[in-house]
Amino acid sequence: MEFAGIITEYDPFHNGHAAQLAAVRRAGARCIAVCMSSGAVQRGGVSIVPESVRVRAALASGADLVLALPAPYACATAEQFAAAGVHLLAALGCDTLAFGAETPDPAPLLQAARLLREEALQPLLRRKLSAGVTYAVARSQAAEELAPGMGDLLRTPNNILGVEYCKAILAQQAPLTPLPLPRWGAAHGGAPGTHNGVAMASASHLRGIPLAQWAPFVPDSALVLYQQARTAGQWLDGRRLETALLALLRAMPPERFATVRGVSEGLEHRLEAAVREAGSLEDLYARLKTKRYPHARLRRLVLDAALQIPGNLPAPPYLQVLGARKEALPRLSRAGLPAGTSLADLAKTGPEARQIAELHSRAVDFSSLCRETIFPMGLAFTAKPVVL
Repeated sequence: MEFAGIITEYDPFHNGHAAQLAAVRRAGARCIAVCMSSGAVQRGGVSIVPESVRVRAALASGADLVLALPAPYACATAEQFAAAGVHLLAALGCDTLAFGAETPDPAPLLQAARLLREEALQPLLRRKLSAGVTYAVARSQAAEELAPGMGDLLRTPNNILGVEYCKAILAQQAPLTPLPLPRWGAAHGGAPGTHNGVAMASASHLRGIPLAQWAPFVPDSALVLYQQARTAGQWLDGRRLETALLALLRAMPPERFATVRGVSEGLEHRLEAAVREAGSLEDLYARLKTKRYPHARLRRLVLDAALQIPGNLPAPPYLQVLGARKEALPRLSRAGLPAGTSLADLAKTGPEARQIAELHSRAVDFSSLCRETIFPMGLAFTAKPVVL
């Protein structure tokens, strides 16, 4: 391992993330690149603090380069999220992909990835889906029938994403070696814990408690950044997000719902009807909810509709650097995609780049409406990178 990559959200950056960066460094990485969600997050929403804050927190704790995972891929399914991140890190020249997993052994994760790519899985998967269960449940049940023991591996959140990373590496023949690391101290979405005497809490736990209670769970340097962001009005305002989302959805022509990514089986009619009646986001999700569609998929569907994310997207066509240490910047000259710090310049490199840059900018403009202080449009094109 010489050049390691991590695909992440840092929403927010916490002690567990700092421990992961340190572990990758101990494993031998001379340079660490982070591919970080930008403009939107995978659960179908907006990050609690803007990109610049999360970038500075990562660089302060050991990252060397931070790339944008553009919004259309950041708010996608686990499969699309993983595929986009692998594509970008491979193009950058990384040789290793580090990630957290409940099973910190690459062999079973790669075995599961190969199994999920087998044609024999598809008829079993369709049969399970016809029973009305979610895709994740159907897939784990089908995998268990083909290879006993695989079902349990595919039921835990970090393993699920880790297997998607491995699938993407295999599908793209990417020159990345998987490096799964244990999740220390606190399970995904679980209660806080400790690791080596350091307090640990998941990002979802932190998002659910006041900033005043974050101190034990985040690096000191990050805490200062979060406090400054709060003072500057950069904190996510849930009420503003709700109003902005509902306003965009109510303004959509009915025929547009059918073109949204993830819409199938008449879901566009259900979405249109729910938008007409819903008095809140939770009400909207409740009206959309069925046994077939988990809450996370519905949140992504709603955000995709509001941002008008189309069903078919190209692979990420450029590498946008959000932040870096100066000594890491020369690595961009060897990248396999157009690379740089200016989104405006990257958008000029081709029609696909222009499409993704415009969709990404739309998401950033939306997120600018969802802060305690409303920020102007165009920040995706005008924001300066963080260079240390």
